[in-house]
Amino acid sequence: MDPEFWHKRWSANQIGFHLPQVNPYLQRFWPQLGLPEETRVLVPLCGKTLDMLWLAEQGCSVLGVELSEKAVTDFFREHQLEPNVSEEGAFKVFRAGAIEIRCGDFFALTPLDVVDCATLYDRAALIALPAPMRERYVAHLQRILPDCVGLLITLDYNQDEMPGPPFSVGHDEVQRLLGGGWQLEVLLEQDVLGESWKFLQAGVKRLDERVYLLSRL
Repeated sequence: MDPEFWHKRWSANQIGFHLPQVNPYLQRFWPQLGLPEETRVLVPLCGKTLDMLWLAEQGCSVLGVELSEKAVTDFFREHQLEPNVSEEGAFKVFRAGAIEIRCGDFFALTPLDVVDCATLYDRAALIALPAPMRERYVAHLQRILPDCVGLLITLDYNQDEMPGPPFSVGHDEVQRLLGGGWQLEVLLEQDVLGESWKFLQAGVKRLDERVYLLSRL
């Protein structure tokens, strides 16, 4: 999956993965992390998610990373925010208040870019990537992130019944990818097929959503 795939999706407004509301799992489970105000949160492959606004409203400092400049500019425009824009290394950086979005390749992030990130929030990054890139994504996270905690949200279904993205990432794969560097706790597991018309229409027979609490070992 090359960058052009995502640029085309955003250009054609094929963004069914974008939720028009704040993720309810984030609202439910984030307070359980017990984080101090101004905690820096890394949000990989952030798109224009409303979750960033919600996190900022909770007193967090948000660092989003997004490949599509259209997604980034849409985010600030839709929320009447005027960002300061600069070029920093491999990224075009947009900043407004407590929200910073680095536009560019996630894999270009360095430890220095995320040195003050004490938290990770991944709702749509891991499941947006095909298997080989998931391996690379997790390995890169573990190289650059300091000790931190976070939330991870995954989908698990029969990949033969529908192509991704979003891709199926089962519990066994999460344990294999992250278990060596993170302590994992399943906070919630539920079948959401009845709420997912796209999956029903494709003939998917099971769709499990899981929320994980992550802690670096």
